[in-house]
Amino acid sequence: MDPRQLSAQELVQLCLASQDQALWLEFVRRFRPLIFGVVMKTLRRWTTPDPALVDDLIQDTFLKLCTNNCRALRDFDYAHENALYGFLKTVASNVVQDHIRTAYSQKRGSGREEEDFEMAMATVATSTSFADDAHRRILISEIKTCLDRQAHEPNFPRDSAIFWLYYRHGLTAKAISQIPSVGLTTKGVESTLLRLTRMVRAKLTEKAGPRVASGG
Repeated sequence: MDPRQLSAQELVQLCLASQDQALWLEFVRRFRPLIFGVVMKTLRRWTTPDPALVDDLIQDTFLKLCTNNCRALRDFDYAHENALYGFLKTVASNVVQDHIRTAYSQKRGSGREEEDFEMAMATVATSTSFADDAHRRILISEIKTCLDRQAHEPNFPRDSAIFWLYYRHGLTAKAISQIPSVGLTTKGVESTLLRLTRMVRAKLTEKAGPRVASGG
């Protein structure tokens, strides 16, 4: 039997049912390019990917798939052939995001004067509070669209980050003001949040139409 001729689902099931080295080598050969691409794409959102770090995160992804007797793979519901690829993308992306979140947390506690504001945004992006809520995903997308309309403003990157740090990650205005890159007092952060909240609420109400505006 040539492992390369197996479907993705067949390959995974046979890997789980045996310790055949040839099957697991095929698993790595087949899915490593996919995982590599996700790791690179996710890292590029926040930093320039370092080859050594990329390799480590790829290995971490495979390790996550194989821990606890490959529980992640065993529990996965193979609804269709392409579902596995989506699942692997999600696992790889989460591994990278966990790394970024940890790196930012360590940096915040290091006592360094300069905070990496991009890492703060990474923390927002990796929040899992909305992960399983489709409705809120849509709402977040709509809010982002509203905020992006202010991209011409000189302080847009900072103001957008403040908004998400407060509403999605749960940081207080005081905590946000203590990030040196923000450059605002607590009152300044509160003022920014009030302005953006009013703008987003008005845009969403306008988009939803009279039904929402009237409370229907």
